[in-house]
Amino acid sequence: MKQLLTSLCLILALILVQNDAIAQPNHSLAFRGLWNNYINPTPAWENWENVFNDAKERGVEIAYGRRLHKGTWLMVPAKIGTAHYLNDRKNSLIANLDVLMHNNLCSRNSVINPNVHVGIGSTWDFRSDKFDFNIPVGAGLNFRLMENVYINAQTQYRFSIENRPGWQHGIGMVFYFGEPDRDGDGISDKTDKCPDVPGLKTLMGCPDRDGDGIADDDDKCPDVAGLANLMGCPDRDGDGIADGDDKCPDLKGPAATMGCPDRDNDGIMDADDECPDVMGIAAMKGCPDADGDGITDASDKCPREAGPAATMGCPDRDGDGVADKDDACPSKAGDPAHKGCPDTDGDGIFDDIDRCPEKPGVAALGGCPEIKKEDNAKLERAIKLVQFETGKAVLLKKSYTVLDEVVSVMNTYPEYSLKISGHTDNVGTTEMNHDLSHRRAKACYDYLVSKGIATSRVESEGLGETQPRADNNTSAGRALNRRVMFELYVK
Repeated sequence: MKQLLTSLCLILALILVQNDAIAQPNHSLAFRGLWNNYINPTPAWENWENVFNDAKERGVEIAYGRRLHKGTWLMVPAKIGTAHYLNDRKNSLIANLDVLMHNNLCSRNSVINPNVHVGIGSTWDFRSDKFDFNIPVGAGLNFRLMENVYINAQTQYRFSIENRPGWQHGIGMVFYFGEPDRDGDGISDKTDKCPDVPGLKTLMGCPDRDGDGIADDDDKCPDVAGLANLMGCPDRDGDGIADGDDKCPDLKGPAATMGCPDRDNDGIMDADDECPDVMGIAAMKGCPDADGDGITDASDKCPREAGPAATMGCPDRDGDGVADKDDACPSKAGDPAHKGCPDTDGDGIFDDIDRCPEKPGVAALGGCPEIKKEDNAKLERAIKLVQFETGKAVLLKKSYTVLDEVVSVMNTYPEYSLKISGHTDNVGTTEMNHDLSHRRAKACYDYLVSKGIATSRVESEGLGETQPRADNNTSAGRALNRRVMFELYVK
């Protein structure tokens, strides 16, 4: 059964292939001599070596064919011959009558034309008086001898409902005849351009109801005599436009206005032209457009500057649909919902609110990148290691290396600014401590500026003893409270 389904699918697919649609005869007769091989009760492809070697029984076939469409034919072959079954020494006389769908895969006039067929059939065994249904599947080749005469060779496998399958191989002649004339107008379908409708020989078989010499299929006005250059339609005002297409059939006018008058020649008929004596444009119903942007001046929010319709005639340099006057990012195409700004760095924060639009960042930092742990560690190290002369705002030389690391961090994050705050313990007066913390923070500020950090990116302040980190009652606590803090932030 699997082999049967596979064969049927393949043959049906090939039958659906359409060859060229040249005129073809409607009928055919085929005569073939047959070699039968019915010795195997199981499908012969299990014993391929026996398919032709054991085809020793003979028969004859006559087949009538009727063309259905292009290369597809309905074939009715009748066969008679002998068969020899496995484990049976006696020959049997058999007859077959089939109905097949047959398809020639190439043009009928091809020198070699392969074909396939599939259908339903029957086998009558005269000796055993048994009747069997078959499913014949096969393929063949036609070799052209002359017009409509072919030598044919084919092979066929007959799937048996009663499990008596077999092969039939044949060779013979095929004759095609009967040039078609479906509409009976005396013009064969081969040359008839309208093979299903009676027509005139002068029009290659096509009809002409209005008698204007133009075939109805080509005549736009088949019931009214007309002109050939207007595809059979009349033209009362002689302006070269058929009356059916002429909006003003009794007044001459150009084709641009469908045959209606147009005094200013702007392509807008006078009846629809609000400025019929001044050339204008269709978008303005025939009136002019001062800035030439295709938007009427009455609707143009920028009538003296050309702009697209999306921005009501106002300029839009970046083409994002937001007028330049309303666009927070007029030189970068962006999202109208975000004032015309894009998200350049793709961090989900649009440029109009992104403080670092060229680098991906996080919303908490205004779209700027987070400071890496190792860079934060440098700032923490500076808090601990930046030191001054006792009671003074003079940096010790060993603090320079630490501050150089702060400079490196500042250069790594150019979008960030730095806040330097000085702190002291509670030894001494409040005023003295505040002044000392301020001068120490300023000393760090001056060092960073001397290393090329822009003053706009650095600020310093002194907070004195107001923000202790530890207990001022112990020497260890006071040491922790004497410090300079370095904090990066985004403006």
